[in-house]
Amino acid sequence: MKRRILIAACVFGVLAVILGAFGAHGLKNNISLSDLENWKTAVSYHFYHTLALLFLAQAGTRNKWTSVAFIAFSLGIIFFSGSLYLLSTRTLTGFYWPVLGPVTPVGGLFFIIGWISLLVSGIKNN
Repeated sequence: MKRRILIAACVFGVLAVILGAFGAHGLKNNISLSDLENWKTAVSYHFYHTLALLFLAQAGTRNKWTSVAFIAFSLGIIFFSGSLYLLSTRTLTGFYWPVLGPVTPVGGLFFIIGWISLLVSGIKNN
């Protein structure tokens, strides 16, 4: 499990750096300031939760709650940041799926579940 979490964190980290650089250099003059701010929010949360996964990979505790945290943080990155990436670039790509707006808060809910799971893991293994 530790290895799987570490690999996922590294993949998410690489993607966060690439997408952050793409936003700063490739999108800067091609999307609105509002969309660029949304892109930056996506990158920030992507990075925060990649770091949370790195912490989780190194934490000594292994139980069902750390597994839930791993899955929830991963889904949060995909749903929250992923939907913001797509919404931010819809004027460039022409891609818009009406369900994307509601997907963002679902991703936020996964982040919350991940943090609560990490909290429960810490309490249970005290």
